[in-house]
Amino acid sequence: MKIELNFGEGVVTGHINKENILMEVGPKTAEGLENPLETVEKALENPIGTGAIYEIVKKKKPQKVVVVVNDVTRPTPYKFMLPPLMKELEGVGLKDDQITLVVATGIHRANTDEENRQTFTSEIVDRYRVVSHNPDENLVSLGKMSDGTELSINREVAEADMVITTGLIGLHYFAGYSGGRKSILPGVAARELITANHAMMTDPRAATGSYKENPVHWIMLEAARMAGVDFILNVVTNVDKEIVSAVAGDVEAAWLEGVRFCEETSVVKLTQQADVVIASAGGHPKDLNLYQAQKALENAASAVRPGGTIILVSKCGEGYGEDVFEKWIKQANVLQDIFDRFDRHFILGGHKAFAIARVLKEKDVILVSDMSRDDVEKLFFSYAGSLQEALDRVKEKYKGDFTAFIMPQASLVLPEVE
Repeated sequence: MKIELNFGEGVVTGHINKENILMEVGPKTAEGLENPLETVEKALENPIGTGAIYEIVKKKKPQKVVVVVNDVTRPTPYKFMLPPLMKELEGVGLKDDQITLVVATGIHRANTDEENRQTFTSEIVDRYRVVSHNPDENLVSLGKMSDGTELSINREVAEADMVITTGLIGLHYFAGYSGGRKSILPGVAARELITANHAMMTDPRAATGSYKENPVHWIMLEAARMAGVDFILNVVTNVDKEIVSAVAGDVEAAWLEGVRFCEETSVVKLTQQADVVIASAGGHPKDLNLYQAQKALENAASAVRPGGTIILVSKCGEGYGEDVFEKWIKQANVLQDIFDRFDRHFILGGHKAFAIARVLKEKDVILVSDMSRDDVEKLFFSYAGSLQEALDRVKEKYKGDFTAFIMPQASLVLPEVE
């Protein structure tokens, strides 16, 4: 049986005995909308939990509007989202120079001009001011939150008269789901605050697909409220990055409506765990680096029995993807070093090393990537130069007698074993 998985902008292939495959685990089929532009327009016209944009503008009379947008690591269909949104703002009399797009990078690097043009279109970039968030500069404190942490966020956002956030709703490995409130924390927050928030990932309630009892979710929502988010525009996409649902309005009520749709398509019930999961991060941009691909690894781990094996297919052209994460990995001599370091002093970036170590404590990982053998083995992964090499190694390990799931879009689906 031939397996073909996304790898960067291309694919990798391999062959495996059909008898070993239990099933392909992927998000439930959701057809891309025939007219996504019209769907976004309707969402804006019929917001959930707030008035329409023109009503908010009429009431607030803003002189400065900020639209928070995702960075290049989130494949967000802005060509369908931004034109209707900007048309709404233009329609209520706002001028181009009154509107700023703030790229919610969190602790990621700033978008390049080319990436901004690819993501938002040149028309948007040439027409409006676009700035990338820096977690270490140009920050304003809005006071203490209920957990005692200080809410420091991007000055552009803090000083805006009206704040609109945009993004994707999908699975997230400790916030439960992305989108909504995440545009503020971690999107445009200070490094210290993002660090404190990410340190909460050790709470067992902070898990993929969990939000009702998730402390990370609730503090993110509190931050969004304190930051004065007036309106959100979020979408849910399918494996082809096509819009399947759009919601607009209140930062909580509208987001929850999107989450309910996402739950129906992203959570897959399984009757058993397998010996092996063959998982792709989903190709570009989800496999730009290992820092991003970790999300796919986390979901794949749910479908593998203790002692089992994950084959992770992720191009990782940018390598590790984050300096602190790389440092933690390269300075660890054994897996326990990462757990000990996390317990001693949490630092942002180290949380990814911790999350990977948590998987490796029970399961083996073989990585198919463009990373060097040395870099892969420093991760406590096994190196494979091709998908076929990884499959052959699994066949040898289990002497051909194993069960396997295939997860072509592992970052988009949460397996739950009943």
